[in-house]
Amino acid sequence: MRVSKLLPTFLHLLSFLALFYLTNLVIAEVIFEERFDDGWQSRWVKSDWKRAEGKAGNFKHTAGKWAGDPDDKGLQTSTDARHFAISAKVPEFTNRNRTLVVQYSIKFEQDIECGGGYLKLLSGYVNQKKFGGDTPYSFMFGPDLCGTQTKKLHIIYSYQGQNYPIKKELECETDKLTHFYTFILRPDATYSILIDGRERDSGSLYTDWDILPPPKIKDVTAKKPADWEEREYIDDPNHVKPEGYDSIPREIPDPKAKKPEYWDEEEDGIWRPPKIPNPAYKGKWKPKKIKNPNYKGKWKVPWIDNPEFEDDPDLYVLKPIKYVGIEVWQVKAGSVYDNILICDDPEYAKQVIAEVLSNRETEKEGFEEAEKVRKAREEEESQRAREESERRRKERGHDRRRDRYRDRYNRHDRHDYLDDYHVSSNTPDI
Repeated sequence: MRVSKLLPTFLHLLSFLALFYLTNLVIAEVIFEERFDDGWQSRWVKSDWKRAEGKAGNFKHTAGKWAGDPDDKGLQTSTDARHFAISAKVPEFTNRNRTLVVQYSIKFEQDIECGGGYLKLLSGYVNQKKFGGDTPYSFMFGPDLCGTQTKKLHIIYSYQGQNYPIKKELECETDKLTHFYTFILRPDATYSILIDGRERDSGSLYTDWDILPPPKIKDVTAKKPADWEEREYIDDPNHVKPEGYDSIPREIPDPKAKKPEYWDEEEDGIWRPPKIPNPAYKGKWKPKKIKNPNYKGKWKVPWIDNPEFEDDPDLYVLKPIKYVGIEVWQVKAGSVYDNILICDDPEYAKQVIAEVLSNRETEKEGFEEAEKVRKAREEEESQRAREESERRRKERGHDRRRDRYRDRYNRHDRHDYLDDYHVSSNTPDI
């Protein structure tokens, strides 16, 4: 009887869960995804920016020198000391009232020295053939490396036509393997940054960018109350120094010491026993400490509402996005962009990461093998350089010997010079 009563409720719950699951499947949307497979050229427009100046670089469609999957190709920057610019149209979308996920992978195969590896989202009309560094963008995200000091992870957010960089100092990966960079922005203006699917940082647009004045500020007019107690412990007023404490000597004569038999007071003076530490001496007297009953903690300047703050509930909303672009300068080229994703589902983004990085061990093995080949080649070239240097050194030594005898020829008669030179030439080097 009880089972029959519970069955309709159970079936109703199952129906609700199924509806909830299906509803979420419908709501979740992949706005743009690029794996650079067949037909990618029809989706991307290469810019002519800097081409007339001879400073525009080209992209190669390749998986790179070492890859977890050789068939999984991306776009690799080629030609050193060049500007690279390419973009693709995306279905126009807004992140209003939904989560925004921007994700892509990049592999720095080169010793990059100085250059960017970031991605841009653009709004409004963009002439893709002229897309470049001066083209306005709504969002920029990704690594920027220069020398050994700059290993920055850029997050630049555009608000009302002005670009605001994140205030935090975030570092990117610097090895030569594939890494995923993910930025998640939610309707409550909170964000998360993931690298290879693991959260690296999080926070809020309100606190980590100087977009709006801070909601709270410190009250600069506040002063610490005169009776504010910051001392956690105080002297025990009931602990009184014992009478005669200060008269206790630090050392006393050794009671076990005896005057030596040979001691002659007329000649040696009055004998005095050596001193030893006084076991009754306890050092300088200090009263005991007790917990301060009036302790209030360290005083801090209170925070108050900022009169200049005016909230914008749409702070998190970007201008409608229409394009995604790669625009970077690199001293040394060789970065492989791939797996670009714009969606509203963080779980799907994680699935893409898991799929691609499932071949991480194969990629590592390929990299290690390539490193062995590179080091062997460098050692071979170094050995050839050493041998060439030694050959030139010997030639210079022979030339100097020949010049020395020529000088002697100029100073003496030619017959003596020739005799000396023939003898020396037949003498082996030491």
